[in-house]
Order: sequence, then structure tokens, then C-alpha cells
Amino acid sequence: MAATRCLKLQKSQLPLYKNSLQLLVFQRGFAEKGDKNWFRSLFVHKVEARKDAHSNLLSKKETSNLYKIQFHNVKPECLEAYNSLSAEVQTRLHCDKDYPCEVIGSWNTWYGEQDQAVHLWRYSGGYPALTECLNKLKQNKEYLEFRQERSKMLISRRNQLLLEFSFWNEPAPRSGPNIYEMRSYRLKPGTMIEWGNHWARAIKHRQENREAVGGFFSQIGDLYVVHHLWAYKDLQSRDETRSAAWQKDGWDSAVYYTVPLIRSMESRIMIPAKNSPLQ
Repeated sequence: MAATRCLKLQKSQLPLYKNSLQLLVFQRGFAEKGDKNWFRSLFVHKVEARKDAHSNLLSKKETSNLYKIQFHNVKPECLEAYNSLSAEVQTRLHCDKDYPCEVIGSWNTWYGEQDQAVHLWRYSGGYPALTECLNKLKQNKEYLEFRQERSKMLISRRNQLLLEFSFWNEPAPRSGPNIYEMRSYRLKPGTMIEWGNHWARAIKHRQENREAVGGFFSQIGDLYVVHHLWAYKDLQSRDETRSAAWQKDGWDSAVYYTVPLIRSMESRIMIPAKNSPLQ
């Protein structure tokens, strides 16, 4: 009788799951856990009190790096000119030791939002380095002319300031050719620590093929946003690598426990620009 009730309950709850991943996690978890405490956890999320900001608990202590990510939506007819102009200016700033910043990667979105450029910068020295760069750029005539010219090519733009997760490898230049996937997760407020705890154990399952490039969480801009950056040889390699992760003990648990923390998620497949250190 109890088994019959559980089966009916399981079927009655299926419409609540809006994507196949959540349904898969539900089915696996129900079969493995099967108790009322687990079932209740799907609907009641307990946020435990903490005594420090998640930025201090999750970021790397040995570095003071700050990252900036830019999303530029470009007029379709201007994309080629935009790429050429951006590459020229980025290369100058990247090589100029007077500016404590460097380009980590620069891409065009291939699958996802079209005619979009994505740029990832690193500021060695944190917020003071960012402020120093901004003050110097205000006095840089060539850069101001570049911004004015660039504005004619853009539809919209936005950015975020990010910190890197302590358990992820630091982004480093790599040779290509590769495609890159940026998976962006918007989490429920108050769940960043829990997310970090699960991914600190899960990341080992995604490093064997060197696909893990970097993991970041937002500090300014849209908050409670996580960006995971991956590199693959091609789309087929991506599919095979992601499928192989499910065969590793512990990966399914990581997905099972982190899916309920997500409000929404997005995937971009990106092609590196010619000047990008990440090729």
C-alpha cells in the first residue's frame, strides 16, 4: 500500500518539473533516497546562517584578482569592424605594463545570443587595480576615441565584476583550435555557499580532459550569478565529455543537489577572437 501511494505521488508531481534534467534528478533521487525527508527538501530549502560573506569563504585567498566580464550586443553589419577594432585596443592594453589588467579571453557567441561579443578581463590587485585602470583610461585620448567609435557599433552592453572560486583552476592561455562554452547559472539568494560546497567536490570529475577553464561568481552587476567556462575541441567532443561525467561516481549526486539551487541557466557556445589568449 505504501509503495502504491509513493508511486501515485511521484506521478502526480511530474508536471512540476519543467525540464528533463530536473526530472532525471527527481527520478534518480527518489529511487536512491526514497524517504520523506528527501522529498520534503525539494520544496523547503533551508538556508543556514553564516558568519562571513560568501565572497570571503569561496574566493581564492592567495590572490587578489578581480575579473570583469563584458557582454556586447553588436549591430550585425558592424561585427567584423567591431572585432578588428576591439582586438587592436585590447592588445595594446594587454601588453602595456602601466595598466594592471590583462585580457583573459575574447569571443563571439556562436550558439546563444547572436552577434554578441564576450570579453573577460583580469585585474591583478583587485578593486584598487580596477580603479587605477579606469583613472588612466579617462586620460587616454586613443581609448576615448575608441569608445566613441565603438558606441556606433553597439546595440547594448552590460558587464559584471567577478571573483574566481577557490577550487577552480585559474584561467591560463591555451592553444587551439577550441570552442568554449560559458554556462551561466542564476541561483536563489542565499545558496552560493551550498553551491560552492557541492562543486568543490564535483569539479574533479570535469578536469581529466582539461575542459575546465575557470569558475566565477558575481560581485557587482546581476548578483548570485555563476559562470563556468569550459573548452572543447568541437561540439562532438563536448557531448562525449559531458556524457562521460555521468559514469563517474559522485557526479550524479552533485547535479542532484545543485539543480534545486538554480533559478535559471544559460549556455553559450563561443568562438575565440584572433587576439584571445584562450584559443
